[in-house]
Amino acid sequence: MSDHPPAPVPARFQEWEQRTEVPLFAASLLFLLGYATRVLTPHDAEPWHGLALALVVATWLLFSLDYAVRLRLSGLGHRFVRVHWLDTVVLVLPLLRPLRLLKVYTAVQKRRDRPRLSLYARVMSYAGVTALLLGFSAALAVYHQERGAPGASIRTFGDAVWWACETLTTVGYGDAVPVTPAGRVVAAFLMACGLALLGAVTGSFSSWLLQVFRREDEKPPESG
Repeated sequence: MSDHPPAPVPARFQEWEQRTEVPLFAASLLFLLGYATRVLTPHDAEPWHGLALALVVATWLLFSLDYAVRLRLSGLGHRFVRVHWLDTVVLVLPLLRPLRLLKVYTAVQKRRDRPRLSLYARVMSYAGVTALLLGFSAALAVYHQERGAPGASIRTFGDAVWWACETLTTVGYGDAVPVTPAGRVVAAFLMACGLALLGAVTGSFSSWLLQVFRREDEKPPESG
């Protein structure tokens, strides 16, 4: 293992990420809206079906442009794919784009020596939003794969939403189970994400409680 410190992040790269964070998050919501329209509306529901496809393609091209710009600004060359592997994954699978919000949790972990309630609150809120978006995305993807499969137990979008809630909370009643290979791949991703999100929320909440108790213990005793 190399003892050399990591190369500093170029200022232009950081500035680009800061400026595009909110617009790209809005674009990810538009992508999700277009994909949901494609999945939930009949194929003959024009012009909505065609407009949804155009929205999905346009937002994915926007993600690709952002990826190309950040690859160039980073100065890492081909190593960008390895260093920023999460960005590469969400480019190939845009439905996983909410996972980028988990970078906030990494930032909090690096600042454990100076915990603040606002940071813990951000982690829990970001993890909650990520769980909501990932659950909805997984429900759409599984419903898309399972609704016409022989022997499928997920036949309506309501069934898919119920399955996503079971999987994210690691309950797993077993009444709704993917039977297609693609559906099971989505399920595996969602199970891993559910465990990570649950750990982020419970860990942050526990750290905040410990900080509150420590402050209470450090208070000087009140005089009689």
